[in-house]
Amino acid sequence: TDVKRAIDGVSFPLEHHAEIRGGLAAEQASSSGILAVAVAAAIGIFLLLQAAFTSWRLAILVFATLPVALVGGMLAALVAGGTLTIGSFAGFVAVLGIAMRDGVLLIRRYQQLERQEGRPFGDDLVRNGTRERMAPILTTAVATAVTLAPLVVAGDVAGLEMARPMAIVILGGLVTSTLLALLVVPLLYLRHGFVAEVDEVAQDLTIVLPDVESEVEPVPGS
Repeated sequence: TDVKRAIDGVSFPLEHHAEIRGGLAAEQASSSGILAVAVAAAIGIFLLLQAAFTSWRLAILVFATLPVALVGGMLAALVAGGTLTIGSFAGFVAVLGIAMRDGVLLIRRYQQLERQEGRPFGDDLVRNGTRERMAPILTTAVATAVTLAPLVVAGDVAGLEMARPMAIVILGGLVTSTLLALLVVPLLYLRHGFVAEVDEVAQDLTIVLPDVESEVEPVPGS
């Protein structure tokens, strides 16, 4: 309103005029749309985790650790200048995907050792499962870092305006996501990850029906 009042008092040359654009309203609408998409994506990720683990508790466990994986990317972006661009946000999405993949790999292996191989829940199960999945997790981290390192080393050059901030965030996030997968997730699973066996639950819920066939007397002439 103040701007419009000030403009009304200005005389412009012939064929010239001033307009107050709705930039703020458009920006707020864009932010609201991005927030709605982010919430929908978070809900979808959580439901996928629940489907992968068949356990709400384990899905909450992994989902709650995902923001921790972004800490390294945030620190790397601050060290590199502190400016978050579209490339930086793309890097955060990639880090979330890597962290979720690592968590699913670990917990699915724990469940296989417990349910399919019959190993008891405890320190040995978590230690063996983590050791078996350490190679894929580290291989992914190292391969990704080697691929993106040249983009960071190249510096601010033409053509890398989007790729370089993304690479910086991903490299920083790889550190925290790898530590999260190899240290934090195993400890959390050991503390909160015990889930009763499906077979045991099904056995507890089994309804014992009488032997109806043996109690039915044959009908004469049938």
